[in-house]
Amino acid sequence: MARISVLGGTGYSGAAVAKEAAGRGHQVTSVSRHEPEERIEGVDYVIGSVLDPDVLAAAVTDHDVVIEAVSPRGDMSGKLEGVVDQLVELSPRSGTRLGVIGGVSSVLVEEGGPRLFDVNEVEPEVLPEIETGLALLETLKAAPDDLDWFYVSPPLSYGSWVPAPDTGSYRLSDDILLKDEEGNSTISAADLARAIVDEIEQPQYRRRRFHAAH
Repeated sequence: MARISVLGGTGYSGAAVAKEAAGRGHQVTSVSRHEPEERIEGVDYVIGSVLDPDVLAAAVTDHDVVIEAVSPRGDMSGKLEGVVDQLVELSPRSGTRLGVIGGVSSVLVEEGGPRLFDVNEVEPEVLPEIETGLALLETLKAAPDDLDWFYVSPPLSYGSWVPAPDTGSYRLSDDILLKDEEGNSTISAADLARAIVDEIEQPQYRRRRFHAAH
């Protein structure tokens, strides 16, 4: 059993990770600013902001893994960079593994590149969120060797506004964008959570990124 804290544990991705991990018998703590609409059995809820240094330190201390699943939107736009900088400092002190659910823009569209970010037209309103995802991956790559981390890139189409079937399965890639036979790149929150909890239980991507899709 692992002791797992999920930052943003009431959000779309975070709640799915909390549910999957608790369902497997792990000790799960959700950290978020808001009460969940419905509490998940087996999950402890801490109401607080990741911008509070004390809340962030408590989420790392005495935990085996901390998952950063906070959405970089709205009033959190441009603030996750500082949060992850603090996690990079805090996590090695307690031997905590850091997992970051980031974006897909850094994934390569084919072997050898280019990145999705380099070929996709980006709407101005979502550019800050994309830039945060790119920055967080570079921060982790540059982190000291004593930080055990992994970064998760979801598919091209992912979110509460893009429903995908819960198949109970997923495919993984290091850096190349995954698509199905019809050219779609999707996954459900539940299946992405399965990939993340599988990585927690049987690490394959230490200090590396992985991309998951159906």
